[in-house]
Amino acid sequence: MHVPRGARRLNSTRVTLLTEGTYPHSHGGVSVWCDQLVDGMPDIDFEVIAVTGTGRELIVWDIPAQVTDVVAVPMWGPAPDGRPPRGRRRGQLTAAYEQFLTALVDPGAEDRFAAALYAMAQAAADGMLSAFLRGDRAISILTGVWNRPGLAVREARPTLHDAITATALLEHALRPLAAPLPERGVAHAVSGGVAVLPGLAALERHGVPLLLTEHGVYLRERYLGYRTAPYRWPVKAVVLGFFRLLAEETYRRAALITPGNRYNRLWEEQGGAAPEAIRTVYNGVDPAAFPPAGPEPERPTLSWAGRVDPIKDLETLIRAFALVRERLPEARLRLFGGTPRGGEAYRERCEALAAELGHGDAATFEGRVDDIKDAYAAGNVVMLSSISEGFPFTLIEAMSCGRATVSTDVGGVREAVGDSGLVVPPRDPAAMAAAALELLGDRGRRRSMGEAARLRVIEQFTLRQTVDTFRSIYLELSALGRTVPGVLEAADAVLAAPGGPAAGPMPRSLAG
Repeated sequence: MHVPRGARRLNSTRVTLLTEGTYPHSHGGVSVWCDQLVDGMPDIDFEVIAVTGTGRELIVWDIPAQVTDVVAVPMWGPAPDGRPPRGRRRGQLTAAYEQFLTALVDPGAEDRFAAALYAMAQAAADGMLSAFLRGDRAISILTGVWNRPGLAVREARPTLHDAITATALLEHALRPLAAPLPERGVAHAVSGGVAVLPGLAALERHGVPLLLTEHGVYLRERYLGYRTAPYRWPVKAVVLGFFRLLAEETYRRAALITPGNRYNRLWEEQGGAAPEAIRTVYNGVDPAAFPPAGPEPERPTLSWAGRVDPIKDLETLIRAFALVRERLPEARLRLFGGTPRGGEAYRERCEALAAELGHGDAATFEGRVDDIKDAYAAGNVVMLSSISEGFPFTLIEAMSCGRATVSTDVGGVREAVGDSGLVVPPRDPAAMAAAALELLGDRGRRRSMGEAARLRVIEQFTLRQTVDTFRSIYLELSALGRTVPGVLEAADAVLAAPGGPAAGPMPRSLAG
């Protein structure tokens, strides 16, 4: 779905934001960050290519005039328009897809991934890739590849059902390759993974510099999510192989990587990013928009704010709260935040857990709040229980409001908090409960921690610092111009080669 917004301005800097499941179709930390970035730069033209669920998602943000286009790319829902390739093109795409799959399951063939991906991107641009992947030929290619002697995946005895499932998952994951590509300016992916695909294709086709910002570590979150996914190991091997090689290709090709914390930087360097291409840029808030929260509630209360999602590990928080109630029977847990579509079962599971532990009346899910400051003011202590985070907005917003916090030691949490809050191991209800009880029992310590937290935000994590840094980065990358000469011709040569991409080594222009 393409939503034109306003007129482009001549000679202005242009930035195409690449998002997945966030801005401008949902609320939450990354969406807030995008809105702040766009709203803070009226002098720059923005476009948005937003990977969504079904394409029926509504735009939930007020879009400023400098956002000239919003293109939604549904990963699910109806199959995109297109036709399967025929003749020579069918043979070329077959060879490229075979190379692609081989790279996913054979450690000795990973260097084939990039050339195959970009050949498939050209097929996607021509409206052929999705239709090809929905056909029987794609399934038979996978069964042939992962049953080759010597491959670990073969030992798991993959079935035809596994092949159908893995092929379908790849077809959906690769749909963003068919998005209209930016042809100039800067492509700014605000997460890793499938949102980056149009940016990599734009770099290949048009030399558009790619900027990557990772708030959480996308690859790590895929590993966590697929650990409990209802697929057999051969399916997971294929899909996680794709996400791993996509991450490595993104780290290798991005002109600049701007993690939101130093923890992400370690993952990026391990994934092949050059240290000199990484620049940490912390999230920021406006301290005036998040002033001191004022009086605490009379009844001892823990508050939490965020998206109701398994990555937030609310089950650990609820178990910790049950331990708190053993010492403080009058305590409450108030949880604020929306439940994304498809997440209703998780919220119901959490509510059932609270009831099972005997605290359903005291642990309440209160949905989205009109003013997020009210969520922080609702607690004596603000909790964060996630198993994966980048540099969480809810934490620095609560700190700006002068509330003491208890947070799990994930991502950039420790960098955010410093000495102004308590940090505990993830998935540890006893440690979380002990920290919460420690603060609930000491009003003076809560007050001093809250004051130190707000001062820390003012000194280190303001929105103005964040916006000014990214404006400078946009201007810097825009000045690079066409950074990859001859890329368009090289990609065409890959598709035109006799036998397709499998006929020879990856061209240097595609190898980077």
